[in-house]
Amino acid sequence: MNDPDAVDEHRAAQLRKHLADQLEEGGHLRSPAWRSAVETVPRHEFARTFFRRSDGPRGTLWAPVVPGPDEVDKWLAEVYTDRTLVTQLDGHLHPEDVDAPVQGDPTSSSTLPSLVVRMLEDLDPRDGDRVLLVGVGAGLTLALLSERLGSTQVTGVECDEGAAARARSALAAAGYEPAVITGDGLLGHAAGAPYDRLIATCSVRAVPAAWLEQVRLGGTIVTAVSGWLYGSGLVRLTVGDGGTATGPFLPGTVSFMIARPQAAPPPGNVSDLLEVSAADERRARYGPGVLGDWMPQFLAQLAVPGAQYRGMAGADGLMLDHLIDVGQKSFATLVPDGGGFLVRQGGPVRLWDAVEEAIDTWREAGSPPQSAFGLTVGPGGQRVWLGDPDGPGWILPT
Repeated sequence: MNDPDAVDEHRAAQLRKHLADQLEEGGHLRSPAWRSAVETVPRHEFARTFFRRSDGPRGTLWAPVVPGPDEVDKWLAEVYTDRTLVTQLDGHLHPEDVDAPVQGDPTSSSTLPSLVVRMLEDLDPRDGDRVLLVGVGAGLTLALLSERLGSTQVTGVECDEGAAARARSALAAAGYEPAVITGDGLLGHAAGAPYDRLIATCSVRAVPAAWLEQVRLGGTIVTAVSGWLYGSGLVRLTVGDGGTATGPFLPGTVSFMIARPQAAPPPGNVSDLLEVSAADERRARYGPGVLGDWMPQFLAQLAVPGAQYRGMAGADGLMLDHLIDVGQKSFATLVPDGGGFLVRQGGPVRLWDAVEEAIDTWREAGSPPQSAFGLTVGPGGQRVWLGDPDGPGWILPT
């Protein structure tokens, strides 16, 4: 199957057109230039093999998809669907390395096409623009940018040396030669600056200073802002003078792997923190279910950016929901109580108080969509605000 001649190029072109139709009907693909790119770039070069997810009694398993000669048609049809195709687990494992389903954490992928094209439409590069992509992954986004702007106008930075090498190979097979730099994407790529546009296909806890320095005055940054509670939002910033930027969060949902240098630290022995800290107890106004709803989860992330979630069984076997902030030596435990929940909080920071206050602020404003929020970046910090820059706000960790 690794033989390029095994792919029916006419069939692949039909599937690309059908995918473009779906993306346009869904409102993700909005311009002729990006439609042309979607119809031209061979996604199959960037997902010659991938993992197929399944959930069952053993948890999440990833089955390798390494198609043989009789499976090419099925594989090709799956490649040209609006799905994220995971191409690496745990930073090193690829589909061809295993012959049975395995457990693991996705660390590289060919991202959901509808999300990729929506972000590229929001980035809105013009002819002649120079673009920096942070997080090359399998390479598809870099190929779409190269098709739209020309390979010489595009640079990608990828922290994973193996993923970068595989992306270079796939890009060459697809007919593109953008620069693919192996390095820390949070540092950008100063040698190629200034850029007109920057787009990230990983999420960040806060916008790196290097990005602001390397994008020209008036240039655009499109990135997902997320964190350790996995609340997430896509923001489009316009770069100003002196390390400043401001802009709105965009409509729609977005989920990316967090940049590896900003990933959550191991929480250590959570039981020690829960046992040594004296706790106050009260009735909770919101239960742990809010952490599974898009906007409340986003607000919780803003309110307690150093917290992580842990579900653990108590001494009586009852499953309990915990927020743990190791740096602040603080915790909040939600305990089922009749039809509601009690919350036990310990340490100097009352984590659940902060979560509930943030959700209250949002509800008092009429529970607006995420597009009612914005982000202002300056020398004094980074602040997410609701309504306008002078409205209620939350400081991002930097």
